[in-house]
Amino acid sequence: MKQGKKLFFVAMASLFFNASFAQMEDTKMVGGAAMYPSKNIVENAVNSKDHTTLVAAAKAAGLVATLQSAGPFTVFAPTNKAFEMLPAGTVDNLLKPESKAALTGVLTYHVVSGKYSSMDLAKLIKAGKGTATLKTVAGGNLMIMMKGKKIAIKDENGGVAYVTIKDVNQSNGVIHVIDHVVLPKM
Repeated sequence: MKQGKKLFFVAMASLFFNASFAQMEDTKMVGGAAMYPSKNIVENAVNSKDHTTLVAAAKAAGLVATLQSAGPFTVFAPTNKAFEMLPAGTVDNLLKPESKAALTGVLTYHVVSGKYSSMDLAKLIKAGKGTATLKTVAGGNLMIMMKGKKIAIKDENGGVAYVTIKDVNQSNGVIHVIDHVVLPKM
């Protein structure tokens, strides 16, 4: 009986520790799911109900392994609603196997090498006297600026997205949720 009590207390302590550790992590809720800084970009993104299109696109483009690597990366992650704002048929066409190169270009245009928190972005904007340019993994440029208290991201076509959830820390970078898809020059 003493052995059973001991095992029970060890099991309870383990559960308490795991629950406490999860609470100690600076989690953010995205798409109804907790995003854990101890998990990588893909491990977190697959749980967000707001990013199913982005995850499907990353899989179709073969980018999952890259986004699970050490990085660090800053990902400007458009929501499902952002993808829905694109002209009808755009997402379906990009997901076709023959469009893999174009899809990869669009997705990697949302990724910057390095980890840029919202505070880092604000410092770059201030140093740039109101705007800063980030080079994307795709090789294009994103202009960032402040619009009130929101970070705005302008693509090479003049389209603008706003950060709606900032500083979603990952083990291999950071995600900033955005409300529009940004597009490279095509």
